[in-house]
Amino acid sequence: MARDVHWPAAWRWAGREWAGVRRSVHNAFEEPGPERDTLAQSLKAAGAAIIAWALTGWWLQAPMALLAPWTAVALVSSTVYQSLRMGAQQFAVIAVGTVWASAAMTITYDQTMAAMLLTLPFMTLLGNYRRFGSQGILGATTALFVITYGSASASTVGHRLLETLIGAVVGIAVNALVLPPVHLRSVRDRLRRLARESADLLDTMADGLREDDALQKAEDWHAEASRLTMSLQGVADARYWATEGARWNPGGRLRRTGPPPPPFAEDIRWSGVCTRILTVASTLNGIHGDDAGLPAPPSRCVAHLSAVLEQAARVCAEEAGKTTASADGSGRERALSGAWAAHRALADTARHQTGPASAAADALVLVTRQLLMDLDPCP
Repeated sequence: MARDVHWPAAWRWAGREWAGVRRSVHNAFEEPGPERDTLAQSLKAAGAAIIAWALTGWWLQAPMALLAPWTAVALVSSTVYQSLRMGAQQFAVIAVGTVWASAAMTITYDQTMAAMLLTLPFMTLLGNYRRFGSQGILGATTALFVITYGSASASTVGHRLLETLIGAVVGIAVNALVLPPVHLRSVRDRLRRLARESADLLDTMADGLREDDALQKAEDWHAEASRLTMSLQGVADARYWATEGARWNPGGRLRRTGPPPPPFAEDIRWSGVCTRILTVASTLNGIHGDDAGLPAPPSRCVAHLSAVLEQAARVCAEEAGKTTASADGSGRERALSGAWAAHRALADTARHQTGPASAAADALVLVTRQLLMDLDPCP
């Protein structure tokens, strides 16, 4: 019986995952964005691995050619600077692992277990050295390859270092010269996506407040508003990658990068917008249910609140490019004007409330005013 209870939840989870995959695939082929960037980087990594294998395994007939494609895949990274840094770290730690393991094999007369005892404790400890970053673990894995293959001659060690170097050069070259990742567009895309998600949630809340059971979905709205912080973190991550992506990157000359990303002030502004939306949802959730902390406001206040949120959703949609805006931004200005007019009506209605109901009305007036001020920092 318990197993049957879990099936609907499992199907819902699978449905959400499948919908997410379909959405990502659609976005990758239909519009520029993170999904298309991920597709490009994945294909570049695969191509770098094939080139590295062709050079070492097919042309040079190297005895341990897998090191080259393995290294090449790892170095097709999110930025050219990161590829260069990781390449230096990876080559250094693989060289140490190769030489140490080869020396251990020589000292122990090719006894695998004894060589592992001499090598792995030291290499796993060395892998935690911060200068090696995330590449530190490769020293221990490379040492394992050397020991299990059972050959520690100088010629073999030289081949392994050469294969690693070839893979590093191929991976860095592919990442730097084939659609080098620039990330300048990512900040704009993430901000647009955040604005679109904010518009959708505000629109959903506005529609829900017009229904008879207006506050029944307040808990769901609060959960959705909390998830906006994930999109906000995506903006911060994109800003970091845009800064790092410009370092040592030929992409500015090899690719059309478009205009620079919006100023950092936009990140701060949208952080405020997301916080205000979360506060509105939290306030509505606080006046819903048997153990509500605030009494429900009168229906007139709820109707005016719905109008404020609807117009705020239009402002966010205009900024996201979801609707057709004129060149002078008149669509956004009309939406802001309508939002402030609806807010004045909400404030006027709340002013005439008395008793416990006035607390919730005043709270909604305050938080929606803060929301509109964040959407319109220069009214």
